[in-house]
Amino acid sequence: MNRIIQIILTIILFNSVFAQSSVEELMKKANQFYVNGQFEEAIKTYEAITRQGYEGTSLFYNLGNAYYRIGKIGYAIMYYEKAAKLSPDDEDVKHNLQLAQMNVKDKIEALPSFFLFRIWESILSGLSADGWTMMSYALFLLFLFALGFYFFAKNIAQQKAAFYSFVVLLIFFLVSASLLIVKLNQESKLKHGIVLNTSLTAKTSPDPQGKDTFVIHEGLKVKVEDKLDKWIKIRLEDGQIGWVEKESIGII
Repeated sequence: MNRIIQIILTIILFNSVFAQSSVEELMKKANQFYVNGQFEEAIKTYEAITRQGYEGTSLFYNLGNAYYRIGKIGYAIMYYEKAAKLSPDDEDVKHNLQLAQMNVKDKIEALPSFFLFRIWESILSGLSADGWTMMSYALFLLFLFALGFYFFAKNIAQQKAAFYSFVVLLIFFLVSASLLIVKLNQESKLKHGIVLNTSLTAKTSPDPQGKDTFVIHEGLKVKVEDKLDKWIKIRLEDGQIGWVEKESIGII
């Protein structure tokens, strides 16, 4: 039995190493295509990596750059947004995303929101889900350290300092953990997408014969609220809602 387990683990390890090596080779190949100005070939190779289930800031960033170079702004913004979702603080990603967004025809005015909600959203978007996880974990470890220091303190002054420290750290940990829960819940339920078509007409119902409600253009970011067969329901920043065919929207 032990022998069989060892063989299975060896096979799994070999496949993992082989897959990693394959991805690295594809990445090098795609990067070379990009450097040589073969952007279509670079895109095909990068997307071959994504089809294997791999994600990464550099991968999505490179795909965004390649699509931008061939003039497909919708796809470029979609991949920049994917990269920004993984690394919200990446300056290169933010810069190129802003640059690509300058090419979007639609300028939708967002509905006014309460300033506390804007502050909350700004804080929440400051880190990715992984970032909030690491933050919560670090604060929890510091809290445990302060708690341990309290019990092993040699005098009253050290105990007071440790007590106040672990109370403050506990508060920060609870806030961070709450933000993490909200972020995970938001990412699982709240979906956004990018318009991929040059021009897209939304319908009042998920039906080709439905009444036209509004027209939007390539690169616009929309909220995805529902889906039915090959149709999805979208909401614009100004509150307008409509149904469009799902292949016209790239989910972030």
